[in-house]
Formats: sequence, structure tokens, C-alpha cells
Amino acid sequence: MTAGKIPIFPDRTLSVAPMMDWTDRHDRYFLRQISRHTLLYTEMVSTGALIYGDAARHLAFHAGEHPVALQLGGSDPDDLARSAELARKWGYDEINLNCGCPSDRVQNGAFGACLMAEPEQVARCMDAMATAVDLPVTVKHRTAIDERDERDTLWRFVETVAAKSPTRTFIVHARKAWLKGLSPKQNRDVPPLRYDLVYALKQAFPGLEIILNGGVTTLAAARAHLQHVDGVMIGREAYRNPYILAEADRLLFADPTAPPTRHEVLQRMEPYLAEKLAEDICLGHMTRHMLGLFKGCPGARNWRRHLSENAFRPGAGLDTLREAAAQVPQ
Repeated sequence: MTAGKIPIFPDRTLSVAPMMDWTDRHDRYFLRQISRHTLLYTEMVSTGALIYGDAARHLAFHAGEHPVALQLGGSDPDDLARSAELARKWGYDEINLNCGCPSDRVQNGAFGACLMAEPEQVARCMDAMATAVDLPVTVKHRTAIDERDERDTLWRFVETVAAKSPTRTFIVHARKAWLKGLSPKQNRDVPPLRYDLVYALKQAFPGLEIILNGGVTTLAAARAHLQHVDGVMIGREAYRNPYILAEADRLLFADPTAPPTRHEVLQRMEPYLAEKLAEDICLGHMTRHMLGLFKGCPGARNWRRHLSENAFRPGAGLDTLREAAAQVPQ
């Protein structure tokens, strides 16, 4: 852990990134059974969906998910303030503004990564949310966009937002976003990672909490980054190989509690699954997030196949989960 790390709640030493279609409430509850301390983020929710849509559908979550942060998409300070108030009422531990998503839908809404070009507006947004609620308000962003110089853009963005709003936590996806010519998928892989810039950013702004995101696939890599920054955010690897989080509490949060085995994780999930099945939620909508639990273990393929073929069938329940688990030796 970084020497002199800023003590801020929630603890962002390790977090799982907000990922559309992946980090829903079922996935977050599942991940919480593996790690008690890792901070979890929602999928991005637009301010319009909350103000004009079904807020409860987007905001409801299980108390067992804490600590959990809501990521918002938007660029209007008033709308973001109203959405922040909703988040506070629902009990979130943090509110995060998305300034990193490069998708066309987000660009058309004038938010996401295109806000990297508007640090003054981002500062107004952050100030509005911080004024509306007594919650940590953070921002997740890229190093730059399109042809803009990465160092100059990143420094100006952070310096402006920090000077003109109460924001003190910056989660940096260490890649430039190309809004022209690259798809969102390509934007996750093609632009080179610039960890050196994120390290230098922390050195330049020691009073800010700097979290590094992008390309981290092991806890060993996370520990190495923590020699230079305040926290690390893991994305796709935490979804594809969720048991990567099993040792996080011990290695990164100094919690000596023995991690659960994979089969113990499934046992912990059963009461939750039973509760949701009673609410007529399809088993497959929940277990789709669990397919990678046994990655690398004998029988993992049979586990995935059994759930994939049976969990969406009418009437599928806990017996289906147990049958799939039986494919993997304990």
C-alpha cells in the first residue's frame, strides 16, 4: 500500500470497475461473497433514466453489497444533483461521474469521455453533486481524447476539477480514448496503457487520491501499482475470473480472515438466489455472472456448460446450481 495513503471512506485500495451489462446487482452480491472489502461499482446509470424513468429499477440493491458506489452518466449539474440525492436516499456509499466511456450513445448525450475536453463543466457537475449530498463524489476518466496531448490534457483536467470543486478522488483509466475511428471495444485495448502518466500524476498532486484503472489482471500487479498510487481498479478480469478477488482482503486490506473456497461461495449465494427466485427472477440472469468462478479448475467446462444449458429453463432453481457444482471436485 502506498506510504502515507490518504484515509478516505470507502476504502478504494481495490475496486471492481463499473461495466455495462456486467456489474448489475446480482454480480455485485456474488462478488461480495468472495471479498468483503473490495469496493464495487454499479453499471453506469444516466441521469435521464433516474429522473424520467424507473429509479427503483436502477437503484435498488441488497444491503449485503456494501461498500457500493453508483456511477452516473450526465453533464447537466442540476440533473446530476437530483440524481445524487436519489443515490443518497437509496444508501450508496459513493457517487462517481463517468468521464471515460467512448460509446456513440454516450457521446450523443454529451457526456462520458467527451467531457475530458470540458474540465470546467465537469467541475460544475462535481460541485453540484457535492453540494447536494454529504457523500464522496468521485470522477472516472481517461488520460485524454483523440489527438490531444495526454499529459497536458490529464494535468489540466485534474487541476481544474480539483481547484473548482470538492472532488479529491480521480480514477484514471490509463488510456487515451479515441472518439473517432475506434469502437468502444477497441478503446479498451488499442490505445496504449500509460501507467507512467498515472504515477506521475500522483507525484504532481500528492494531496489527491489517485486510483489506477486499465489492464490490471492480477493482485500481484495491483500490489505493484500500489507502490505508486492510492488504489487500483480491476475491470474485465474480475468478471471473467472472479475468484481473483479471494485473496484481496488478506493481501490488500490486512484482513486475516481465511477466504472462502469456491464451493463455499456457492453456499453463501444460495439464500440470495432463493430469495430472488421467489421474486420470479430467472436463475440464469443471476448465474450468468458466476460462470467464471471455477476458471482453471478441473470440471470448469462442465460447470459452465450445465449452467449455460439449464439455468434459463423454466423452473430452474437451486437444484440446477447444485447439479452444476457437482461437476467440479471439492
